[in-house]
Amino acid sequence: MSLSRRRARALSAADRALWQAYVVSVDPLPGRALPPPERTNTPPSIPAAQAVPAALPTAPQAWQPPPIQVNVTPAGLDDKRWRALRRGRMKPERTIDLHGRRAQEAHDAVRVFLHDAFADGLRCVAVITGRGSSPEGGVLRRELPHWLNAPDMRRMLLAAAHPHAANTGAVHLMLRRRK
Repeated sequence: MSLSRRRARALSAADRALWQAYVVSVDPLPGRALPPPERTNTPPSIPAAQAVPAALPTAPQAWQPPPIQVNVTPAGLDDKRWRALRRGRMKPERTIDLHGRRAQEAHDAVRVFLHDAFADGLRCVAVITGRGSSPEGGVLRRELPHWLNAPDMRRMLLAAAHPHAANTGAVHLMLRRRK
């Protein structure tokens, strides 16, 4: 068996400029210095400032969890727990029923409910929106995923699933563990 060797690929001017923009934002370890900037072989007709891509971030972005979707396997959750949540085997520790509430009132109630459940260290809660009378579902059922993806609520949630395929008016939510 012979191992094939790969040739090192030369970086483009845009890649080098991107790397230099990143290196500037890094603090060196104590007793070390930043490496000197690499010399670029940009043609004299193109100024170095134009070689830097326009889409460079100006400040490091904080990590954001991916949007939560009902009945979509989330990243970072093992299959056993996901199957238990999706099949309704994970019993909710608290339930909120939104029947008969207006959208704004229901939104406020869900926000308070989730914050309280997270503060109490619960792992699974249920939100009952009802199926709605139209084929697309009711207003609360359509709005719930948007509410769950609000920054203050998304950080608390791991997954969302209907506990039974025939009952799309209830959503079980798995909460993250408090740190």
